Amino acid sequence: MAFELPPLPYDYSALEPHIDTQTMQIHHDKHHAAYVTNLNKALESAPDAAGKSIDAILADLNAVPDNVRQAVINNGGGHYNHTLFWEIMGPKGGGEPKGDLAKAIEANFGNYEGLREKMNNAGLTRFGSGWAWLVLDKDGKLQVLSTANQDCPVSTGQKPLVGIDVWEHAYYLKYQNRRGDYLSAWWNVINWDAVAARYAKLK
Repeated sequence: MAFELPPLPYDYSALEPHIDTQTMQIHHDKHHAAYVTNLNKALESAPDAAGKSIDAILADLNAVPDNVRQAVINNGGGHYNHTLFWEIMGPKGGGEPKGDLAKAIEANFGNYEGLREKMNNAGLTRFGSGWAWLVLDKDGKLQVLSTANQDCPVSTGQKPLVGIDVWEHAYYLKYQNRRGDYLSAWWNVINWDAVAARYAKLK
């Protein structure tokens, strides 16, 4: 069964003023939609992938034929990464994590500010396009990392909890070249309830 573009779980304008309406429209309806279209096209010559989830495909890239593997990394990663991105943002976002997730963040990064600083730095120092991530590593510990382009931590055995898109299309209409300003503002739209639910499920 072909992959489909998931609907945005809130209005395009819901993340204003931190992420503008036009960016959300183009980012979801054009960029994410193109990843889905191109992923389905690439998988036409990979019948063994039919019926597999995007997680399963990205976790076992060696099973994807050589001639379409990079297209699947690019577009499958783009689909997975953006689906997560929409889910962990929300119109009444911001604040700080609570419960077990907050305890894990304190144990690994000192406090919420320590996590935020580390993730912002990962996003700022990612040369070119990519993502900053908070993941559960193979040992079940929280880790901050960044990936290039649409590479996905699932492909290296990690479980993403938070991903911040630092491709220019995610912020350029509002922030131009000020990636740091975008990263600072982004924490006002994070949906910690959604992140905590992912953490509880994945750990």
